[in-house]
Amino acid sequence: MPELPEVETVLMGLRPQLTGARLAGAEVREPRLRWPVPADLDERLRGQRIRELRRRGKYLLVELEARTLILHLGMSGSLRLVGAGSTPGPHDHLDLLLADGRRLRLTDPRRFGSVLLADEPEHHPLIARLGIEPLSAAFDGAYLYRLCRGRRTAIKHLLMDARLIAGVGNIYANEALFRAGIDPRTPAGRLGQARCARLVAALHETLREAIAAGGSTLRDFVDGHGRAGYFQLKCAVYGRAGQPCPRCGGRIVRLVQGGRSSYLCPRCQRS
Repeated sequence: MPELPEVETVLMGLRPQLTGARLAGAEVREPRLRWPVPADLDERLRGQRIRELRRRGKYLLVELEARTLILHLGMSGSLRLVGAGSTPGPHDHLDLLLADGRRLRLTDPRRFGSVLLADEPEHHPLIARLGIEPLSAAFDGAYLYRLCRGRRTAIKHLLMDARLIAGVGNIYANEALFRAGIDPRTPAGRLGQARCARLVAALHETLREAIAAGGSTLRDFVDGHGRAGYFQLKCAVYGRAGQPCPRCGGRIVRLVQGGRSSYLCPRCQRS
């Protein structure tokens, strides 16, 4: 699914286009997304000016004058700006209508995305439960060390727990752990301060490279202009089972943790 780098890529593409724009309403063709689209969405958006766009975890927040739109791209969704005459396809479920005639179109083949309204987004259940932003200044090695203390859960599971750290997906957890030289199965509580600092640095590096690369094209991700990302072309371990490790030449192996694929080099990554 679109993860933090993909949502950040969408945000960076849409922010200069939409900030300050006025909405003329919404055209909902399919309200049955992960949660039903508000029946009065068109009425409540009409005439509202977009004050700001920001990201929280994997959610895109469109802050309006009177309320906030909470958008999530689900498993395979995308947002892109289209012209007034653009014909919607079978999976183009919703358009946010701009006063200048453009449309912000939500495409979501699996309908796992969401379009919700909130008066106080920070108190909305989807947002209030999120943990620290992994790219924030507060998330450093000392913070991760405190978070790991006494936890037996595998470090990869901890990285992907949105209640603790918001927005780290499977691809990026795998890649960061490889860069840090840590086996994804390692109990979090076993990590000392030095390895926590190394892991945070690796995660920062991985996420920033992915954002610069435009995210990942897995599951047909495209940004706000319909362009595909290409971070997966640079993956060191993810999706490369049986191939040589770029660091030592050993074979990369795949294992399953909590129903998700993990990739590692047994020579380079230690418990």
